[in-house]
Amino acid sequence: MDDWDTVTKIGSKTTGGASQRETVVRGKAALNAAQRSGNIIGTEKKFATGNPASKSAVEGQRLTKVDRSDDIVPVQKVNPEIGAAIRDRRSKDPYKMTQSDLAKKVNAQANDIKTLESGQAIKNQALLNKVARILKISPKTGKP
Repeated sequence: MDDWDTVTKIGSKTTGGASQRETVVRGKAALNAAQRSGNIIGTEKKFATGNPASKSAVEGQRLTKVDRSDDIVPVQKVNPEIGAAIRDRRSKDPYKMTQSDLAKKVNAQANDIKTLESGQAIKNQALLNKVARILKISPKTGKP
């Protein structure tokens, strides 16, 4: 029998059959002895071991780590000047419409337009672009 027929398997047990049984090596010393003897060594890592009930404690290790830095980044809000420009433009004669009319044209809710005009809205560039296109103003400056 040459070296291609013998396999030293580390970390798992196999049931014997008619062929030669694979040897399971435990420990660093036995691994080094197998390497010195010139045998072919295959390593397999077991992932599904232990009690399934205890897996929930280990599952947190596989999840992405949350950044625990102290700095809190403020949410970007719409510039109040742009909100005032939207309100003024919407109430002027060629574009005269209510907040709910404008909301229907841009496929949004009236409350979204209200918060956008007050400057309290979280910056939603898609909504801002739609409103700017309807009122023919710049979405960055609020000017016509």
